[in-house]
Amino acid sequence: MHAILSSFLCQLILSLTLLLSGAWGALALYHQGPFQSARPMVWLVCAAWAAMAIAAVILTWTRHGPRALAVYALAFAALYAWWSMIRPSDTRDWEPEVSRHLSADIDGSIVTLRNVRNFDWRGNADYTERWETRRYDLDALRSVDMALSYWMGPAIAHTLVSFGFDDGHGGTDHLVFSIEIRKERGEAFSTLGGFFKQFELSLVASDERDVLRVRTNARGEDVYLYRVAMGRDAARSLFLAYIAKSEALAAQPRFYHTVTANCTTIVYEMARRIVRGLPMDWRLLASGHLPEYLDRIGGLAGHGDLETLRAAGRITERAQLADQDPEFSRAIRRGVPGMETEGGP
Repeated sequence: MHAILSSFLCQLILSLTLLLSGAWGALALYHQGPFQSARPMVWLVCAAWAAMAIAAVILTWTRHGPRALAVYALAFAALYAWWSMIRPSDTRDWEPEVSRHLSADIDGSIVTLRNVRNFDWRGNADYTERWETRRYDLDALRSVDMALSYWMGPAIAHTLVSFGFDDGHGGTDHLVFSIEIRKERGEAFSTLGGFFKQFELSLVASDERDVLRVRTNARGEDVYLYRVAMGRDAARSLFLAYIAKSEALAAQPRFYHTVTANCTTIVYEMARRIVRGLPMDWRLLASGHLPEYLDRIGGLAGHGDLETLRAAGRITERAQLADQDPEFSRAIRRGVPGMETEGGP
């Protein structure tokens, strides 16, 4: 009886493995397979693969099981070999907003950045394209802020990091880094596609009036801003890590991945090289809960508990009201804990 039960369980596990690998193969073919310009053919190829996987499952319960399993294993090996040869590209027809790589020259504490994005957004697809060259003095780096832009429920947010520099005139000049998918023209984000090499990674350096305002004012996203408790040396290292990441992506393109290589996990990769012992946590994957993670490790500045910081850090309405205000960055920070001297009363 025990032997029969063990055999049944092994057969069940094998069937489940075949079904899961079949589903993965069908999705891989759907997103990356041949005939992408002819969707009916794509569906036909996916259906054929799924039918083969289901047939293999059925046949493994018969005396033809070993032969069916061998045929399926060879087919899956060929599929995986094809999948392994799909490489990220740097030469597609990109959307203008992610079309350029950031580049930098570093001379002592002075960093000259080329291709800083400063688009004037009137709508999600209506904008004036503008790329700039800017200079920053690392000795004038004063703050690090985290912005979370919620676009799909409370658990999912886009993570942006803003660095504040003393501008020498009593104000602060902000530069935001954003890890994004590098969309081709006409392409839309797909969470599922992000598992199947559909998008390359892009690192954008941008003015706050561009990258924050487009989210609050053009896309209707809900944005929260937090001051990060980070020493000057660590902040400087993180800023330089972003530049190094941009240079690495220009030299060797990389695929975006919905779980392992996204706007939050890439920041974590860089930060843990700077802050030793930075713990891994499920909230790094459910990025909407990132404030709870930072609060747990003492990473948020400002007085008050997390709910106070969250309520005061909601900048959506302030950003909408400050739409054309040249002091946009100052206006959105008014009342945000830890930013009082920067934002005014």
